[in-house]
Amino acid sequence: MKRKSLKLAISFILVMIVSCDEPETVVTDVVHPDGSVTRKIEMRNMENKFKIKDIQIPFDSTWTVRDSLEIDKKGDTTWVKRAEKFFVSTDELNKAYQADSGNNREISRRAEFRKKFKWFNTEYKFAEIIDKELPNNYFVTEFLNQEELNWFYSPTEIKHGKLSGPDSLKYKALNDTVSKKSDRWVVKCLASEWITSFVKLTEGKAGNDLTVESLKKREDDLVKLAEINDEKFDSLWNNGIILKEFLGEANALKFKTEADSAANLSSERVFISFHNYQVRIVMPGKLTGTNGFIDSTGIMLWPVQSEYFLTQPYEMWAESKTSNKWTWIVSGVFILFVIAGIIFRSIKKG
Repeated sequence: MKRKSLKLAISFILVMIVSCDEPETVVTDVVHPDGSVTRKIEMRNMENKFKIKDIQIPFDSTWTVRDSLEIDKKGDTTWVKRAEKFFVSTDELNKAYQADSGNNREISRRAEFRKKFKWFNTEYKFAEIIDKELPNNYFVTEFLNQEELNWFYSPTEIKHGKLSGPDSLKYKALNDTVSKKSDRWVVKCLASEWITSFVKLTEGKAGNDLTVESLKKREDDLVKLAEINDEKFDSLWNNGIILKEFLGEANALKFKTEADSAANLSSERVFISFHNYQVRIVMPGKLTGTNGFIDSTGIMLWPVQSEYFLTQPYEMWAESKTSNKWTWIVSGVFILFVIAGIIFRSIKKG
C-alpha cells in the first residue's frame, strides 16, 4: 500500500531490528512501600554515542547521570550511561509522561500504584500502561492462542535462548507459526484502516458499493490479494491492478488518488514511529503475581515494542506484599490478654 513492499513493511514492525547507533535501553522502576518510585535508566552502546533523542522515556537535567566503560573477557568494550531520578508518586511520574518531548512522546503512557492494608499484610500493585494506538481494529488475541501469545510477548533474549536450546526444533516451529499468524494480523489491520480512510476520503463522491459496510464484507478479499502477491504487491498497487481487482475498473480509475492517500494514512497508523526498550520492576516485599517474564537475575522483565500496543492496551504489572510485624505483636498481646482474662475468671469462680 505505502511505497514499500508489503513483506518489507511487515518485517519492519514484527522483527526487532537493533541499530548499531541506537543504544540498548533498560528502564527499571524501583517501587517503594509509600508509592514513591526510583526510576533508573541503563543505556548500552558499542560506541560512546548517546543523544537525548535516543532516550525512550521522559528525561531532563534533574536526573543524576553516571558514565562508565566496561570491557569483557574477549576485550570488547561497551559504553554504559546510567541515570537515576526519584519520583515522590506515580502522579509525578505521569506528569513527566505528559510533558515528554523525547522520541516516544506521541505514545500515551501512564503508571499506577495501589496499596491495600489487610491487617497482617499490606498488598501492593504497580503497573506501567501504554494505551492502544488503533481504537477500532483487530486484537492480536483473535489470531494467536495462549502459547503463541506467550511467545509473541517474550523478550528477544528468551526467544534466542530457546531457539538455540535442546528443544530448538519445537520453538522454531512455534516461531514460524507466530510469524505467519501475526503477519496476517498486521495485514488485516492495514486493510481495515485503509477501508476506513478510503471511505472518509471519498465521502459524498462514491456510490453505495463503496461504503464501509460493503467494503468490510469484502475485506478478506483485499487481505488475500495482499498475501498472494506479497513481493509484487507494491508494483501491482502502483499499476492499479490491485485496486481494479478489489474496487472494479471504473472505481479504481476514478478514486486512484484517494486510494493512495488512504494507503499512506493506514501505513502511518499501523507502522508507528517508536523506539523499543525494556522495563524492569522491583517491588517491595514478596512478589505474589505478575504478567512479566523473569530474567536470569530473577528480576521481572517486559519488552516494550510498538506491536504490543497497536490494537490493545499494553499493561506491565506486578503485585507483592509485606508482613506487618506490629499487627502480629498487637494480635499476640491481645490473644494473651484474652487468655489471661479467661484464666482469671476461672480462678475467681473456683
